[in-house]
Amino acid sequence: MQIKTPSIGQISLFLRRLNDVRFVGQVIFVVIVLLITWSGMKTVQTNYELQKQISGLKQQNAVRQLQNDNLALQNQYLNSNQYLELAARQNFGLAAPGEQEVIVPQQVALAYTVDLPNASTSTAAARQPAYQQHFQSWVDFFLHRQSAGP
Repeated sequence: MQIKTPSIGQISLFLRRLNDVRFVGQVIFVVIVLLITWSGMKTVQTNYELQKQISGLKQQNAVRQLQNDNLALQNQYLNSNQYLELAARQNFGLAAPGEQEVIVPQQVALAYTVDLPNASTSTAAARQPAYQQHFQSWVDFFLHRQSAGP
């Protein structure tokens, strides 16, 4: 790649044109337009960055507001009579007035349960990397197999 150097004739022509007021005015006008354009582009870029930050902060604010609303609803539920009744049933074995307790023998209750997979197969599946487990799950799905894993 060769770099063209201006000849002496071209340089002298340019210097002669600098004596013309109209040419100098045009050059100054072009320089001013370029500077204003550059400044405008910088301002637009700065405004864009600030708008991105504002948008991100608004999204964070919305997420935090949803979390606060969720916690408020959760607190409201935990203070409700429905939750207190469920907690009393689960933790203390209490019943509502007029209810009767039914005791189911262990053999009858276990007759309607599903056997869990062996610990050896679940630990072998747990040793596989996640991508292999996912691949195997998809293969089982497409071949209509019942997977032993969760």
